[in-house]
Amino acid sequence: MGVKGVKEKALTRGAGILLPISSLPSAYGIGTFGHAAFKFVDLLADLKQKYWQILPMGPLSVGDSPFQSISLFAGNPYYIDLEDLIEEGLLCREEVDAYPWGTSGEYIDYAVLYQNRYKVLQAAFERFDCLKEQYIAFCDKSRIWLDDYSLYMALKYEFDGKAWYEWDEAVRSREVETLAQYRHKLSQQISFWKFCQYEFYRQWEILREYAKKKGVQMIGDVPFYVAYDSVDVWTHREYFLLDAQGNMLRAAACPPDHFSKEGQIWGNPVYDWDAMEADGFSWWKLRIRQQAAMFDIIKVDHFLGAFKYFSVEAGRTDVREGRWSKGPGRKFADAIEKASGDTKIIAENMGTVLPGVNKLIRKMGWPDMKILLFAFDGKADNIYLPHNYTDTNTVVYAGTHDNDTIIGYYRNCTDYELAYMYSYLNIDRKEQISDAMIRAAYASIADVVILQMQDILQLGSEARMNRPSTIGSNWKWRFSDELLPEERRSWIRTQTALFRR
Repeated sequence: MGVKGVKEKALTRGAGILLPISSLPSAYGIGTFGHAAFKFVDLLADLKQKYWQILPMGPLSVGDSPFQSISLFAGNPYYIDLEDLIEEGLLCREEVDAYPWGTSGEYIDYAVLYQNRYKVLQAAFERFDCLKEQYIAFCDKSRIWLDDYSLYMALKYEFDGKAWYEWDEAVRSREVETLAQYRHKLSQQISFWKFCQYEFYRQWEILREYAKKKGVQMIGDVPFYVAYDSVDVWTHREYFLLDAQGNMLRAAACPPDHFSKEGQIWGNPVYDWDAMEADGFSWWKLRIRQQAAMFDIIKVDHFLGAFKYFSVEAGRTDVREGRWSKGPGRKFADAIEKASGDTKIIAENMGTVLPGVNKLIRKMGWPDMKILLFAFDGKADNIYLPHNYTDTNTVVYAGTHDNDTIIGYYRNCTDYELAYMYSYLNIDRKEQISDAMIRAAYASIADVVILQMQDILQLGSEARMNRPSTIGSNWKWRFSDELLPEERRSWIRTQTALFRR
């Protein structure tokens, strides 16, 4: 039941699917804004789904995590559809097909992409008209972040991929004359990175407009923290806890919780909240305004961190040495609410329970979040159990990108451990858990249900998107139309209609 006296931010009752752009099928190693993306919108419409949630779309850094991006404003050039560039006459199919894009349609090979994708995009850029009116307009409109990003990427390649804090002091500290010299020297490379962003945003807007026409709302994910090796930290060192040389003083972390029993050290620099508050959170407002212009709904990752955040001294590897610190709280929430305009916000409140945060979220009129994988500990008062939901203004997930799939999560549990779940869901064996949980989510009072595509497909741990605190096997899973037969599609349509979603 919506909270009175606040700007209406409740979401329309419905259901949606979480599938990152990277997981879409394509012939070129990773999902793009191409034909398969439009086909997926058609699939969502056919399944009577109202929402498509994706993961952050920024350019990737070491580890390939979309939550550790080189820029929080730029888009990932991997998502530029090469077929579209072929149709534009910027590429020849033969030169695209001459490169390997990976040996498996099931998983992404990021090493191959890193080696080859930019070579192909460079070939397209060499045929591109930089005097094109739309391109010049895009560069002018995006100047506030695009100029720094393009210079940063050109410098990164000039310095053999090293992180900014390993560059020469004059460049690291952004000495004005030195940067001017590099802007002149690397002008062509800088223009290339601007071209990539132009194509990314041009193609994204076409896809988003198509989704609108099909009645599908796009949910974007806004990372809370920033990668240390990023243009954002390089250009705004004053907003982070760094020493005079730019060395990180404290690293963002998380104590043991539902997502990781051992806790996690994320390694991001933590914010200097006093500095951010002193200028009215201008940097955050800029971020939120940009994301609000791109999406119908934005999900602010790790919203709890603005109230109380956990960190360890930089270089430490034991999460037990971490400590809690206080964030700006309500002032931050008011700032991003104002910056979001008419775009709706989902504030992620998973992890350490902070009752004050949940109370504020209700006051703001933002939806609550629930995770069904956390519901079945045998306690009838568990807040994640559907019968304990008290507000329709809620988004319920079976699990997020950081969780195992439903099938994988319960695969090794004994029937004794699952007895409460069996009784609650009115089932008697593991094979029934996935669909029974989906049905429970759909039947709940929550306005919105979001399911990972892997759970729609009834896949196990082999399709898990991310295992927190690990590297090497994450963010790789890919979807294929063949995985979703008509019988399964019909079942989803039935649940959607049955529970008025």
